[in-house]
This record gives sequence, C-alpha cells and structure tokens, in this order.
Amino acid sequence: MDVTLITCIAVGLIFVLLALGTPVFAALALSGAFGIVMVENLDFLLNRLKSLPFSTTASYSLTVIPLFILMGAFAHHAQVGKRLFNVARKWVGHLPGGLAMAGILTSAGFAATSGSSVATAATVGAVAIPEMKKAGYDPRLAAGSVAAGGVLGVLIPPSVLLIFYAALTEVSAGKMLIAGFVPGILTTLVFMAGIAVIGRRGMNQEARSPRSPWGERVRATGQAWQVVVLFVLVLGGIYVGLITPTEAGAIGALAALMMLLFSRVTRATLGTRLLDSFRSTATTTVMILFTMIGAGIFSYFLTLVQIPQAIAEVIVESGISPSLIVAVLLLAYVPLGMFLDAFSMMVITLPIVFPTVSGLGFDPIWFGILCVKMCEIGLMTPPVGLNCFVIAGIDRSTSLADVFRGAQWFVAMEMFTVAILFAFPAITTWLPETMMGR
Repeated sequence: MDVTLITCIAVGLIFVLLALGTPVFAALALSGAFGIVMVENLDFLLNRLKSLPFSTTASYSLTVIPLFILMGAFAHHAQVGKRLFNVARKWVGHLPGGLAMAGILTSAGFAATSGSSVATAATVGAVAIPEMKKAGYDPRLAAGSVAAGGVLGVLIPPSVLLIFYAALTEVSAGKMLIAGFVPGILTTLVFMAGIAVIGRRGMNQEARSPRSPWGERVRATGQAWQVVVLFVLVLGGIYVGLITPTEAGAIGALAALMMLLFSRVTRATLGTRLLDSFRSTATTTVMILFTMIGAGIFSYFLTLVQIPQAIAEVIVESGISPSLIVAVLLLAYVPLGMFLDAFSMMVITLPIVFPTVSGLGFDPIWFGILCVKMCEIGLMTPPVGLNCFVIAGIDRSTSLADVFRGAQWFVAMEMFTVAILFAFPAITTWLPETMMGR
C-alpha cells in the first residue's frame, strides 16, 4: 500500500478514535501502531515498543514538569491567589472594569508560581468571580476575564507547556521559559486595555470598587512577597545561569512547600492540602507522559515514512512567502483547538510543522511562543475550551454558553497580541539572547 495512503488513514484514525471517546494518548498510539504495522510488520512494532516508551519519557529535562506542577499546587493551597487579588483590587479596582483587571493581574502573578492554565483559572476564579458579581459586573465579563486570565498560566514562566514544547523540539528549555516572560506581560496589558473598553459599556459602567488610599495600596503590596520570592528564585536563577530549569523547579517547589507549611492552617487541613497537592501533581504528570508515549509512537511512524521531511521540502521549495506559510500553519491551530487540548495539538502537529518552520529559517524559540499562544486560544473556544468548563464549574449561576461568549472578547485580544508578536519577533527573542550562562 502507498505510504501516503497509509498516512492519511492513520491520521484519519486519530480523529475517529477521538470522536469515539478514546483517550488522546491511546488514539495516537493505536494510529501510530497501525501505520508501523502497515509499513513494516507486527514483529517490527513489538521490537520498537520494547524501548520506545522508555526512550520517549526517560529524559532528565522532563523532571521539571512535575516540579513546576507541584510548586503551583503548593502555592494554590498557601492561598497565594487570594492575597494577590486583594493587592490588585486595591490598585485597580476603582477603574472601569477594575475588578476584572484585578483578576487578570492576579492570574499573571499566580502564573509566575504555577505552570498550569487550569490551576490558574480555578484559583483566581474562586476568588475573583464572587467579588465581581457582588459589585454588579456583567456575568459574561466576570467569567470570561478569569477564563482568559488562566491562559497566562501556560505563557508566563514557569510554564509546563513551554517545557513540553522544548522537550518535543529539543530546543533549550531555559530559553523557552525566559522567552515567555515579555509576551506574557504584553498579553496582560492587552487584556487590561480591552477590559478598560468593555468596562465603560452596559452594566459594567457603574460597577466599581471604592478607591483605596495610596498608603493602603503600598501596605497591601507587601502581601505579594510570596510571588516575588518564587519569581526571583525560579526565573532569576535560570536567567543569570546559576541553576538549570530542573534545579529551579526543585527550589521553587521547596520554597512553595515552606510557604504552605508556615501558612495559618490546622494540622488536619495541612495534611489534606499536602495530599491533594501530591495527588494532582501525579495525575497531571502521568497524563502528560502518557500523551508523550502515544505521540512518540505516532511520531516514529511519521519519521519511518518520512512524511514530515517530504512536506517540509515541498513547502520550502514552493516559492510561497515564508511568513505567509508560518501564518497559515499557526491559523490551523484555531480549528484544532476547538476539539483538542494544548498538549494533544502539539504532539500531533509539531512533528510535521516544526521541520517546516526550521527549514524556512525561523527562530524556533519565536515560533514556540506563537505556537503556545495559539494553543491558549483553544482553551477559550467551544466546544472543548477547557478553561471555560472550569469557570462554568466554579460559577454555577452563569451558563457555559455565557462563559464562552465572555471569553470571545479575549480571543480577539489574543489574536491581536499574536499579530504583534508575529510582526515583531524581537519582542520574543531579545530577552533569551541576553541570558547569562547560555
């Protein structure tokens, strides 16, 4: 059978299995196994399966993933998010849409302690949404802003998704983490500017908090010390070259654990929070590693038939503008994001897309940030926008449809931010290029 036909069948099988409710890792593994058997034989597949799962996941650089997840879990249970929201509310709560802005600032701050979008949305949503609804905010803005703020968790370092991209493409994990900082700040500013416009419309126009005195604002800022400590330990250490990303994850997790241990909780509550932190870390890590194993099997099949290399060669020699090609490849993530989570999108697309982008001469760090940005949009688009489902679960009085409607304002803002980063690559690349100890 022709390898092109086999590849088409294997790719189609992925989506058929996903439609039937098959877990992503199993859909990828089964499709890849089918392709390998069709190209070679069953004995060849079984021989490869003896070592492939181990070789795919037994990487020292991947140990940073559970460490960053654990750090975020400890920070969540130490109530870092609640303190951050109190600080942000005193600074911007009196502005049009001020509490929604405070939610975005809280998300950005908590993202510096957690590598998970869902954890960021859940933590900030539980604190910010009741306050916004009490103040009279449009429920769509309240829910949509927190769902959007959650996406900062996969962009502002430490980010599990940035580490995942680095592992899949074999680029520097440290540079990927540092590269996410400036785009993360830019996204935060764009979100706040958009909220300022929305906050002057409809029922949000009169929904404002009292203005806090300057002295109270300054005193409250001290409550954000935990974020500053974790940020300096993790990102500062990586940037100046004192520690590797893995060492930074270990130090950050230890620091967050100490914050939790010294927080004002009873011994029984502390035990529950520690157990929950370890359980959520194990669950998320296993999900990511199983996805990588399934992706490894499917990627091996693609490498076996040389499809990525063939596609990259055709595109590079097509004469089409390289920038246009990259733009089209990035836009393809929008429909994919409607049905797949960010990790699945990356493992399916990068084996094909990354060789093409590299062949065209683009910076892999720059493309990685754009790729993560497009995956962020998938977290807010129906029908599988995970952040919107999380917020709908927290805010039972707002329908899922209204959460998605509120998030669409921020999807437009995300596309605007992507356009800026696409047009000006230096925004992404200049900070990694100044890293010490590279």
